Amino acid sequence: MSDATSQDILIREDLGPITRLTLNMPGALNALSDAMLARLKAEFTDLLGSDTQRVVVLRGTGKAFCAGHDLKEMRAKRQAPDKGAAALRDLFNRCGEVMQMIPRLPQPVIAQVHGIATAAGCQLVASCDMAVAADDTRFGVNGVNIGLFCSTPMVALSRNIPRKQAMEMLTTGRFISADRAEALGLINRSVHADRLEEEVMDMAQTVADKLGSAVRIGKRAFYDQIQMSLAQAYDYTGAVMVENMLDDDTAEGINAFIEKRAPDWTQPG
Repeated sequence: MSDATSQDILIREDLGPITRLTLNMPGALNALSDAMLARLKAEFTDLLGSDTQRVVVLRGTGKAFCAGHDLKEMRAKRQAPDKGAAALRDLFNRCGEVMQMIPRLPQPVIAQVHGIATAAGCQLVASCDMAVAADDTRFGVNGVNIGLFCSTPMVALSRNIPRKQAMEMLTTGRFISADRAEALGLINRSVHADRLEEEVMDMAQTVADKLGSAVRIGKRAFYDQIQMSLAQAYDYTGAVMVENMLDDDTAEGINAFIEKRAPDWTQPG
């Protein structure tokens, strides 16, 4: 898929093995509109089949990372005879599908967060594999403030942070700081805004430099085992380790480590 232009609502840049996806609707605070969800799904679908791209960075333009769903679109859907029930159910289903694609991607996905990440925008951060935020970023699931409990954002949020803190955010509608988000585990770290892109790209390049097959196997196993019992997880990951060990490039990596030299892998990275 070719790179997008600056006029597109979602800009794709393939920077070597790193793909950068930029939400580009700054006037709407990069809301997850119908069109934005469709574009994200299309790009994620393309990345699912990619053998060359090893890391994805997700970021936004303008003042915010993402302010969640497009409330104007949601209000318009309510004009239907069923008060929007079918259209709104379809919207939340499509959004959930996009969020669930992120852990299924073979590439680790890093959120580069600034400004605000609210409601489904906070859900998007929570759905990513890793996240780095500018230190003045604010995070919230604020729907309750307008009478709409953030039930679908709650799914990803409650799988990232402790339940009592998640419930406090959901029921009070209050923002939390980047420092608090880091302490709770919603993000990996917060950095000064001037260093945000540098920090994210350094993390992305570090991951991209690893053996791609090992990272793909490991990411898949991470999300599979976390749903299992302890005994099942050890049984499953033992089989995964065997699969990984039988890779010729892994054997070369072990030999190189023992022989104190750089590995000569057959695949890039």
